[in-house]
Amino acid sequence: MEYRKEDNMARTIDSAKRVISGTYGEVWVDGEKIAECTACQAKVSKNKTTVNLCGQFMDDTKAVSANGTGSLTLHKVDSGFIARQAGLQDGVDTRCTVISKLRDPDSYGAERVALYNVSFDDITLADWQAAAVGSVTAPFTFSRYEMLDTIEAQ
Repeated sequence: MEYRKEDNMARTIDSAKRVISGTYGEVWVDGEKIAECTACQAKVSKNKTTVNLCGQFMDDTKAVSANGTGSLTLHKVDSGFIARQAGLQDGVDTRCTVISKLRDPDSYGAERVALYNVSFDDITLADWQAAAVGSVTAPFTFSRYEMLDTIEAQ
């Protein structure tokens, strides 16, 4: 396969100030802003199966499904995330929608992604250390996402 310049997705950055800082990130869970959030990550991973093709020495793959995973990192301020999962020990798997927004004043715009059918994987009931600021990581899975806003270089 021949390399074509138009296949390359990289773009020139006109200034370092265009690189977005996570300082301006925001997260909402079911419409409620989570002010104590310090980090957000969401990924979709493809589940692939190997496909052997006649006349081709190298294995190839076919995506057969995908799974969404992520995490929120929070300053420990209150018991809000524990309360959000209150029904867990009674067998209730509470689901929610998470919206992440990233917009740096020096960027070309804002990127917002909605994560649907979010299920938090665990509840941190206690995790602290003397002379340390409290922090909680809340891993989750999701089954659908939607790009609400995207950033286009100008």
